Amino acid sequence: MRAAGNQVERDAKELAKKGRLKMARSVNLAIVVALLVAAPVGAERPKPEVVATIGGEAVYQLLPVGAIPAIDDPEFVSGAEADRQMSPEEPVLGVVIGGEARAYSLWQLDAHEIVNDDFDGRAIAATW
Repeated sequence: MRAAGNQVERDAKELAKKGRLKMARSVNLAIVVALLVAAPVGAERPKPEVVATIGGEAVYQLLPVGAIPAIDDPEFVSGAEADRQMSPEEPVLGVVIGGEARAYSLWQLDAHEIVNDDFDGRAIAATW
């Protein structure tokens, strides 16, 4: 049984090292398409709201609260499958808990900023 546990840990570390995760890339495409469709040609961007002043400098609210959707049910693939789906240069955030490894694409987190995940009943939030 110990040998199997060691293999799981080695596999987990290898997965974290390779850092591969499949996330729904279609969400990013849908956001881009929605933005392109919603923005009329020649439209001016509205001025952001000043929400505070710090040291005489304005602090602006660029996005409304809740505008960046979290990933609440991430889907993972094997390291070999991730090698086929992801760019070798794609950076990841790796997490290993109890011998289980997960890797979260920073390119995906650029658009979502947070992944709510579960490690064997233990809730975590991977943020970027």
